[in-house]
Amino acid sequence: MSYTIEQIATALGAKAFGAVDLMVDGVAEPADASEHQLALAMKPEYAEALSSGAARTAVVWDGADWQAMGLNAAIVAPRPRYVMSGLTTMLDPGQGWDEGIDGSAVIHPTAKLGKDVSVGPLAVVCAGAEIGDGSVIGPHCFVGADVKIGENAFLREAVRIGARVQIGKRFISQPGAVVGGDGFSYVTPEKSGVEAARQSLGDQGDTRAQSWTRIHSLGTVEIGDDVELGSNCTIDRGTIRATRIGNGTKIDNLVMIGHNVEIGNDSLLCGHVGIAGSTRIGNNVVLAGQTGVSDNIFIGDNVITGGGTIVLSNIPAGRVMLGYPAMKMETTMEVFKGFRRLKRLFNDVAELKKTVSNKPQND
Repeated sequence: MSYTIEQIATALGAKAFGAVDLMVDGVAEPADASEHQLALAMKPEYAEALSSGAARTAVVWDGADWQAMGLNAAIVAPRPRYVMSGLTTMLDPGQGWDEGIDGSAVIHPTAKLGKDVSVGPLAVVCAGAEIGDGSVIGPHCFVGADVKIGENAFLREAVRIGARVQIGKRFISQPGAVVGGDGFSYVTPEKSGVEAARQSLGDQGDTRAQSWTRIHSLGTVEIGDDVELGSNCTIDRGTIRATRIGNGTKIDNLVMIGHNVEIGNDSLLCGHVGIAGSTRIGNNVVLAGQTGVSDNIFIGDNVITGGGTIVLSNIPAGRVMLGYPAMKMETTMEVFKGFRRLKRLFNDVAELKKTVSNKPQND
C-alpha cells in the first residue's frame, strides 16, 4: 500500500506542505526511516534523529520548521499522536491471512455466518453461533455454542469465546484472550477460615480444614460495541447474572476480570490489572498497570489509578488514586515523602534519647 503525502493528510484531517505528491509505503522512527517511509518526528527531540535516517517526509508538530530539518514534505497536525491512530490504520499491512472459509475450519451446520465472514485454519464455530457481516475469525479460534458476535469483529489467533457469550460490533481481540471461562467460585460445607477472618479482620476462629466445592457459572459475558481485548486476558462468566463490559472499553494484555464484574463505557484497563468478582466500575475509568481491585466494591466514573494501586474499598467519581491501600494520589505522595524521611527521623530520635539519658541528675 502506497499513498501520497496529500492523500494521507486529507484522510487524517491534517495539513500537508512541500512536495505533497511524494509516495510513502510505511512509517518509521526518524533514525530508521527510509526515503519511502514517513518519519514520525512529532516532538523536537524526535526530530533530532532525522539526520541519521533517509526520510524525505515526516509528521511534525504544529509550528515546526520542517524545511530546516532537510525534509521535502511534511504533515503538520496540532495533536500529532492522535493522527497516529488514523495513520497506522491506513498503513497496517494486516496478518496476511486468506479470505473466506479455510478447508480445515470446523463449522457446525446450525451456525450462522454473515456476509463476507472469514474463518481461518483449524478454527471451530459451534452449534447456534452467529457471526456478523465482515467478521474475521482467525486461525485456531474457538467460538462456543450460541455465541453471538456483531459485525466487523476481528479475532486474532487462538481466541476462545465460551458458550452463550454475546459480543457487539467491531470487537477486536488479540491472540490468546479467553472470554467466558467459569468464575473462581468455591464454597465449603461449613463456615471457612476465610469467611471468619474476613468478618473478624484477622482471626480464623476454631474453623476446621474442609474441602472446597465448586459453584458452577450459569451466567454469561455481555460485551458492548467497539471493545478491544489484549493478548491472554481473561473475562469470567457470571455465576447467575452476566459479567458485563461496556461500549468502547479497552482491555490490555494479561488483565483478569472476575465473575459478575460490571465495567462501564470507554474505560481503560492496563496490563496485569486484576478485578475480583462482583465489583462495579463506572465509565471512563483508567486502571493503570498492576492495579488490583477487591471484590464487591464500586469505582465511580472518571477514576484514575496509578500503577500498582491496590483498591480495597469504594472510590467516589473523579478521584485519582495511588498506593496500597489506595489513597488520593497527593496523600500517597506525602506518605512516600515521609518514608524517605524515616531514617533521618530515627537518627534524630536516637540523638535525643542520648541527650536525655546523659542529662545531669539534680541532687
